[in-house]
Amino acid sequence: MNHPRQLADPTRAWSVFPDLEPARQPAPSRRLKLLRKTPETVVAPQRAPEAGRHVRASTLSFANMQDYGNLLVNYLKARRAVFIDRLAWQLPQADGMEFDQYDTPLCRWIIVHEYGEIMGGVRLVPTTASVGHYSYMLRDAQNGLLENIPNDVLFFKAPVDDRVWEASRLFITEAVPAHRRAAVQTVLMDEMSRTGRELGATHVIGIVPAVWSRWLRRLGLGAVPVGPKFSIDGTTSQAALFNVSQRYVN
Repeated sequence: MNHPRQLADPTRAWSVFPDLEPARQPAPSRRLKLLRKTPETVVAPQRAPEAGRHVRASTLSFANMQDYGNLLVNYLKARRAVFIDRLAWQLPQADGMEFDQYDTPLCRWIIVHEYGEIMGGVRLVPTTASVGHYSYMLRDAQNGLLENIPNDVLFFKAPVDDRVWEASRLFITEAVPAHRRAAVQTVLMDEMSRTGRELGATHVIGIVPAVWSRWLRRLGLGAVPVGPKFSIDGTTSQAALFNVSQRYVN
């Protein structure tokens, strides 16, 4: 299983995921044109230098994981602590690590860390992925392969496009205090955008909590809802499409 069972306290989820705030739903005609937008130049957001001075973001793959020591292992252990121990999701685990069928050589793991301590992360999977019966989470849900995500999760057919990657397993750890969360979120989303662009993506699609954040605008990262709100065991979520083609100007 890839998703959670009933939570005793659903509010715990809001402290794991970045705080989000509803975006205006695009008109149907706009949804069809989302992938045709050209890159934009935006003014770089203000940073929180004191809170994020020593925070680093690294993008790992099967090709470079050996260059980072135990960082990937610690990241998968942090995922277990967040999604299995804390949120009580029913997910595969081994040797204290959480993983699933989408953790393959096709994916990239974006890990935010400080002196080796995992602070947050997100996984990117190409929408062109194909591994046995599986492709990527949203498309597999639409095809009825994931029982806990509705097959009408998107307003349109799940894309299979080199320009679109899927984000999943997005989290900030409980160890990050409130006054540092904005800095960690900034580093995480910046690295997701940068990595996406390096991979040739203009957009990242994924399921997020159905409350969208003001800090998203401060980052200069545009996003629109691309699916109806739905509830999984007490947590209301929604698919969103993020524009990562924007370039920051200091």
